[in-house]
Amino acid sequence: MPSLRLSAFLAAALASALAAPVLARDPYGYGNNGNTVLITPSGEVLDYVPERGSVIVARDQAGRKVLIDHFGNLVATEMPADVVYGRGQANSRYNPDNRYAPGNRYSNDYYPPAPSGGGYDDDDVVTAGIPDDTSIDRQDLGQPYPQATSRDPYASQQPNGLPRQPAQTFTTSGPAKPEITALQVFLDREGFSPGAIDGHMGQNVQKAIEAWQQKTGETLDTKNTDAIMERLRMNGGLPFTSYTITAADAAGPYVAEIPEDYSQKAMMPSMGYTSTTEMLAEKFHMDEGYLKAINPGVDFTVPGTTIKVVNLGQQNAGGKVAKILADKGRKQLFAYDADGQLIAAYPASIGSADTPSPSGTVTVERVAFNPGYTYNPKLNFKQGANDKVLNIPPGPNGPVGTVWIALSKPTYGIHGTPEPSKIGKTQSHGCIRLTNWDATELAKMVQPGVTVEFVD
Repeated sequence: MPSLRLSAFLAAALASALAAPVLARDPYGYGNNGNTVLITPSGEVLDYVPERGSVIVARDQAGRKVLIDHFGNLVATEMPADVVYGRGQANSRYNPDNRYAPGNRYSNDYYPPAPSGGGYDDDDVVTAGIPDDTSIDRQDLGQPYPQATSRDPYASQQPNGLPRQPAQTFTTSGPAKPEITALQVFLDREGFSPGAIDGHMGQNVQKAIEAWQQKTGETLDTKNTDAIMERLRMNGGLPFTSYTITAADAAGPYVAEIPEDYSQKAMMPSMGYTSTTEMLAEKFHMDEGYLKAINPGVDFTVPGTTIKVVNLGQQNAGGKVAKILADKGRKQLFAYDADGQLIAAYPASIGSADTPSPSGTVTVERVAFNPGYTYNPKLNFKQGANDKVLNIPPGPNGPVGTVWIALSKPTYGIHGTPEPSKIGKTQSHGCIRLTNWDATELAKMVQPGVTVEFVD
């Protein structure tokens, strides 16, 4: 698939808005009684009015109103209609049949700089991130939920028609592609997690696509970027947005580093984040390296700095999970509701040759958010030279991340991870390991008694 530029995504989203007459109707302060037109940087007359919120209204050095997208790219300049009317196709460099061709404005920089906000009327700039969920009751691992009363009707359910391995194999080498990011954001919003969003078409993305198609009965054309952009526009907006780093973001608290040895972990006050970038990457479901790559030269430690992040939009996954299926072969976890409908799927690291996951059916016993971790070499795996019981403090970089969903088979559970970019690509110590954000989402939908079935 030809490489598409980020500005092309923005143009595709704008082009899907309702068409309007050539004269600007001044819906929110563009023109003067409709006697103006909007001229694109290529010299064309813009034949629609961008939706409110999709652009920023500013003024250029000549005092003319201009429309800027949320990444600082010029969309259009307001001009008097009697001066420019009829000049819409004058620029011979623009080729309407190939808007991504060299020389057209859509072939600009792959990742334009993050907006600074300087001089813009930024009332509509998205600066707020996805808010922290404060409704979670944090519990110790030893505090069980009340006994569940619901019945599990799915003791033998199998994944329907999905291959044991993804249909294709992929490499994550080469530059990240914003059209793949858009696909990942769409899947993430739908509740079919692609893992850490990184702009690459890896196996976690392919597995999410296959699960989404199984649920919906639709075929997702991954090469039809315009169609994916339209889906995004209808459910949360463009795949990228801006976020302003707060004083709390910069302050942390952060830890200098996370040691490998469990005895050293046990001596630390917490298993917290090591940097602002690590925290923000998890907040926006992103690979940390990708977050840095799309914000070159940015100092993430300075409050007030505006950065570019993915737009998580409105998350569709939700409801009450009645059955979980852990597919070892696909390295994927499926969540079903009481009607047997698939409501979410997550890439997972499930067991290893040395510490295999259990087979058959177990149940959820309890759920803990922000758990500590007790290492017992007689019950758990052997880590380094440690031969004593160790209590490791809580935190996102702890061995089980930010969530522990305990299972009825002792020492086994579904949990988060300190290394989200490795999920679905590596093995675990017998448990089901998800990204911290996926584990948190799942934990909000389960209760004790929910069936968890392992299939090979």
